[in-house]
Amino acid sequence: MRKFWKWINQAEAEERVLELNGTIAEESWFDDDITPRMFKDELYSGNGPITVWINSPGGDCIAASQIYSMLMDYKGEVTVKIDGIAASAASVIAMAGTKVVIAPTALIMIHNPSTSANGDHRDMSKTIDVLNEVKESIINAYEIKTGLSRTVLSHMMDAVTWMNANKAIELGFADEILEDEKKANSSKSFEFQEHAFATKLFNKITNKEVDAKPKQKGRNIDELKAKLSQIKNLI
Repeated sequence: MRKFWKWINQAEAEERVLELNGTIAEESWFDDDITPRMFKDELYSGNGPITVWINSPGGDCIAASQIYSMLMDYKGEVTVKIDGIAASAASVIAMAGTKVVIAPTALIMIHNPSTSANGDHRDMSKTIDVLNEVKESIINAYEIKTGLSRTVLSHMMDAVTWMNANKAIELGFADEILEDEKKANSSKSFEFQEHAFATKLFNKITNKEVDAKPKQKGRNIDELKAKLSQIKNLI
């Protein structure tokens, strides 16, 4: 079985990076080699802050629920970065971030859970009840992150809501837009250079003002003492 997650620098203690790409638990999550226990063991094999990159159309909502719970329970800082899409079940995982950062071109999509079922009317009715409960559990995660009312969130899921970066931040599903690190570092460097130049210029002007002050005219103290001594000798 192929894992749907990947640790980039699991051995490094400073900050670990986790990638979630593709469908969440497309093949299976239980009763095989790819289990919740495996994910949890890898998550807790280290400590400190982690960054979770998400680019996923969704997948198994139960698997997403468990990953969300594990990340929420993790003691370190969890920064979620959405660089492509966080749709359906993947959007639930994204809500576990202490901070959710979204790329300018990325998308978040939320909708109602769905499944396939067969049987008579009683089986269908039972399936509807289960889906309603699953929906309520998903709303719990959205509500904690966004602070939106359950009614609003329910309507958004009914309508299959797509959000670009600005909309996601406006509604509380994300906190900020992913910046270009090169541009940010360049801007900081420019600010530092500008400050250093301003300080140097200020010091130069101040020194010139000190040098420009007129020197005090007259004799120094030693000359005055010598003159006074001559006067005393003449008396």
